Amino acid sequence: MTEEDRGALAHAESLEDAESEPTLRPRRMDQYFGQDAVKESLRISIAAARAREEPLDHILIYGPPGLGKTTLAMILAQEMGVSIRVTAGPAIERTGDLASMLTTLQTGDILFIDEIHRLPRVVEELLYPALEDFALDIILGSGPQARDVRLRLNHFTLIGATTRYALISQPLRDRFGSTYRLDFYDEAALSQIVRRSAGVLSCVIDEDGVREIARRSRGTARVANRLLRRLRDYAQVEGEGVVTGSLAAAALEQLQIDAMGLDAMDRELLRVLIERFGGGPAGLETLAAAVSEEADTIMDVYEPHLLKIGFLQRTPRGRIATRFAYEHLGVELPRVRALGDTPQSPLFDVDAR
Repeated sequence: MTEEDRGALAHAESLEDAESEPTLRPRRMDQYFGQDAVKESLRISIAAARAREEPLDHILIYGPPGLGKTTLAMILAQEMGVSIRVTAGPAIERTGDLASMLTTLQTGDILFIDEIHRLPRVVEELLYPALEDFALDIILGSGPQARDVRLRLNHFTLIGATTRYALISQPLRDRFGSTYRLDFYDEAALSQIVRRSAGVLSCVIDEDGVREIARRSRGTARVANRLLRRLRDYAQVEGEGVVTGSLAAAALEQLQIDAMGLDAMDRELLRVLIERFGGGPAGLETLAAAVSEEADTIMDVYEPHLLKIGFLQRTPRGRIATRFAYEHLGVELPRVRALGDTPQSPLFDVDAR
């Protein structure tokens, strides 16, 4: 798949989400399930800021895709009673783009920048005085006639979101007052999300259906909502309009999503690692070439879930499939003949005969 095709696919998926997700996004903090520690800390920040009649401090949110970073930013705007402007790092190509956004913000407004680690360096540097001093330093003219002009900004709140926390420069990280990490959701939180979304979509679903979706959602709210929409269609056409546990299991198997939430590419990645590279270790670029996928896609989309459920290990020498991956795929676990040949993973059996 070329970068152009990938961009078109991502755009198509975002259009699909845009048609339904605005109604599925929680509007208030009590509708946002999971992430309890983050929510409690934010509740205190909101209460303190409102009591002092001040804007929120700048906030950085990071974590895997689909966990609700954008939703959380919108909830914060709703709770503070202010406007929010949403953009993305790659969309801000020039300093003038950022300047036009910042100068139109009113006191207390929120600027949300998704994938903030992809801001161009020159734009990021313009952001430093805006975050610290609420000012923009602009150079007018060039050569001997060039002069510095400082524009005052209204006190605003920047909320940055990223899936690649390590790629944010240290100077930018240091300018955020609070940093929060969103983790994968447990099954109980995902069940609450599915029940709420089913109510919004007027989808009839029983508890077995809720649990089946929650179990196969890879710990991700976005995936849970997407599966619910697909199962609603399946129930309408193939069932009696009710998403039951048995119907959900059958439909998800048809979508090639197994009981652990693994899709066809997850299984292909593990199968190639086991069958072609002897279970590993294998480098990321090597694996990416073997499955005809981008290395960044494997690292950002597929690996987090495989690491979370213990099917994959990262080592200095490369990726290794654990015995759980062998068992899930129904592949016999190799036995190691000597201690010196033991794979990096401690999950392999050792036969020192």
